Amino acid sequence: MPGRSSSNSGSAGYISFSGIESALSSLKSFQSCISSGMETASGVAFDLVETQTEVSSEYSMDKAMVEFAMMDRELNHYVKAVQSTMNHVKEERPEKIPDLKLLVEKKFLALQSKNSDADFQNNEKFVQFEQQQRELKKQSGNPTEDGRHSELDKIKDKDASGAGRERDGLQADREADGTEGVDEDMIVTQSLTNFICPITQLEMKKPVKNKVCGHTYEEEAIVRMIESKHKRKKKACCPKIGCSHTNVIMSDLIQDEALRRAIESHSKRRHRPLE
Repeated sequence: MPGRSSSNSGSAGYISFSGIESALSSLKSFQSCISSGMETASGVAFDLVETQTEVSSEYSMDKAMVEFAMMDRELNHYVKAVQSTMNHVKEERPEKIPDLKLLVEKKFLALQSKNSDADFQNNEKFVQFEQQQRELKKQSGNPTEDGRHSELDKIKDKDASGAGRERDGLQADREADGTEGVDEDMIVTQSLTNFICPITQLEMKKPVKNKVCGHTYEEEAIVRMIESKHKRKKKACCPKIGCSHTNVIMSDLIQDEALRRAIESHSKRRHRPLE
């Protein structure tokens, strides 16, 4: 409970929020638990995609990820409500200590009332999961069936319909001029090229993607390059030939789980003994 100092008799004095701030710190640490849960759920979901294992909607990892994202959003709103209330009281210095619980609840409910599915696109781990699962489904030849709707289908990509029409148009053109399938070898070659780190020129083992330009690198190589540049007070440019991004930073790098699994799968097929 917040207290007041006794040094200013007859006035509001100083309200101590040390207990509340300590509790907030614990709440924030709980976010790391949510983050770990999302990583675990993502890993299980990717395993299910690779093995083409069907599970009931009750145990869907898509559903689990949505629930984790909802918990994260709710926790963020509560932390914001508490911090906003403390700041307000500190600035206003009211004569009487207000009902902090009521103030926090009002601010929290106001934030919750603005919830929408679009909020999930602000959750970095959720967005990564959505993108990487989509890539894995493409690689395994197991796209979402037309007649089924996962939890992720509720969160619409505003460009999806336009991109779909463009793909359909290209497919129709290929069928019309008889060139359908001509580019398959090119696609395979391009995929293999994407396995190569632009820095080491070797097949990647722990690929990380740059959120800004979308290019991928071997994690150890790009981290070493960034650190080397920073020691000389310089910015690290994206090493991908033709890329105009001139400031690659650590916080923009994310693990590319879909690509890592694709590389591992390709490596296993390549080293599989001939029967």
